Amino acid sequence: MTPSPTRWMLRHLARSARRALRAFPNEIAAWRHFWRDYEAYNALVPADGDRARLDHLYPCIHDATAQTEIEPIYFYQDTWAFGKIVQKHPMSHVDVGSHHKFVALLSKVMPVTMVDIRPLSLPLDTLTFREGSILALPYADGELESVSSLCVVEHIGLGRYGDPLDPYGTEKAIAELKRVIAPGGSLYLSIPVGETTIAAFNAGRIMGLEQLMVQFEPFQVIEKRFIIGSRFQEIYAPMPNFGATGLFHLVR
Repeated sequence: MTPSPTRWMLRHLARSARRALRAFPNEIAAWRHFWRDYEAYNALVPADGDRARLDHLYPCIHDATAQTEIEPIYFYQDTWAFGKIVQKHPMSHVDVGSHHKFVALLSKVMPVTMVDIRPLSLPLDTLTFREGSILALPYADGELESVSSLCVVEHIGLGRYGDPLDPYGTEKAIAELKRVIAPGGSLYLSIPVGETTIAAFNAGRIMGLEQLMVQFEPFQVIEKRFIIGSRFQEIYAPMPNFGATGLFHLVR
């Protein structure tokens, strides 16, 4: 039986509290390590030197890890799309709503316009911003040679970023991206995939892979890659929740 919203929220809060309690011993150990290092550092400072003062502390207690931790989805999808677009080297490129770091770096090697419902809070002289919705892009049919939209369409219609609620937001967003691509033009798209389509309100949708392939028609799928957990591979494998992300290079 599906729980009521109140019961679901109470269960969610209980799970969060249990996770916090499990993490508490590691948190205490990290702080003990921090204070030991603080005292040891000041012991190394000569009597006339500048000791680390308490009012200057800026603790970063979780950074002393055995390896550099990386979030796999943005790491793999952004480097994949960057390499593909640079290799294709269009005269100009339009991105719709992707991660700002990806768009900013791409703008350093080619003219890039970023389209989003919200402007970036910081300007960049190489990046052009154009306000617009992925459901009504400010371009004519078949106008654009090269377009990317990475980890965007799955959020449309779920209200997460202040956009209007729409059960068909993802399908409409994909159709609109396809509309503006010129004949022979490229669309670079990433989206969570699974065995069936699931609306994980209000985080995003997981699209059924077979349904997605039908929606891409009549575009040709030039390349598809998958991020499965922390692996980057050519073969899809089912994963629970948001464990599988598909990367697609489509050509009209």
